[in-house]
Amino acid sequence: MHLALEALGIGAGDEVITTPHTFTATAEVIRYLGAHPVFVDIDQNTLNIDPLRIESAITPRTKAIIPVHFAGLACDMDPIMAIAKKYGLKIVEDAAHSLPTTYHGKLVGTLETDATVYSFYVTKTIATGEGGMIVLRDAEIAKRCRVMRLHGINRDVFNRYTATKPSWHYEVVAPGFKYNMTDVAASLGIHQLKKARAFQKRRTEMAAYYDEAFSDLPVTLPPKAQEYDLHAWHLYIVRLKPEVSISRDRFIELMAEKGIGCSVHFIPLHLHPYWRDTYNLKPQDFPNALAVYERAVSLPLYTKMTEKDQVRVVEAVREIVLGGGS
Repeated sequence: MHLALEALGIGAGDEVITTPHTFTATAEVIRYLGAHPVFVDIDQNTLNIDPLRIESAITPRTKAIIPVHFAGLACDMDPIMAIAKKYGLKIVEDAAHSLPTTYHGKLVGTLETDATVYSFYVTKTIATGEGGMIVLRDAEIAKRCRVMRLHGINRDVFNRYTATKPSWHYEVVAPGFKYNMTDVAASLGIHQLKKARAFQKRRTEMAAYYDEAFSDLPVTLPPKAQEYDLHAWHLYIVRLKPEVSISRDRFIELMAEKGIGCSVHFIPLHLHPYWRDTYNLKPQDFPNALAVYERAVSLPLYTKMTEKDQVRVVEAVREIVLGGGS
């Protein structure tokens, strides 16, 4: 994402609109370039950035929007793209959770945006251990990313060592970075990519199993994709309703006592010391993100889970929610 923003010309003093309901990487790359994130609250129904709130956050310094396809569900991209076109803004999609998510039948990464960035970290829907991928529409932007990913060198350095003719000369044309993926990780990724659809199908089946098992509980189930779209189901997040007699934190503790690890995605950025203090943010500045955070818990969901594993999770959740932790 850093490469994408740099290649698109984001620089010091610019503003980039994004959501506080994300991992810090989404916003920190904006700061790498001396630009500033401007946070916009989420829609409590989708957990994605609320398109209706974006336009009011635009200033003369705004240069781009980073929508985050949270948990594997696509953002409502049509109004976001319309706003970007109206104001001449770039769009970099944070699709770290979202392969192979679709929006209106189109694969995320094929929309009319400037860049889409995927993560292949070990927990993601396909994994190479570390690393990711940028999908771009503009060949010149792609060229800039290739130069900057490896020390700002203006040619493929690997060719210097494999060419059959003398090919030692190269030029450093910019102060680049070292963001190249290793060959081993790339090899893993090629084979993981072949399994992406099968992984998505399995995750969808698991999410449906949870949905049915929890349908009568006082919890808010995760938002769904439209019938014609794919949800990547990177995460399965339930929200405890107020009638549940224990707190979200106590729920997680009780699950841990049963040997089941849960997590929270995410602690909103405006609650973290750096973002809070740098931009003088208050908890209630983004009430939807705050409300979701206070009641949300991510349950185990990974393709190697067995039916027995899921039954165990379901039984534990039901016991804790209905028993109030007793």
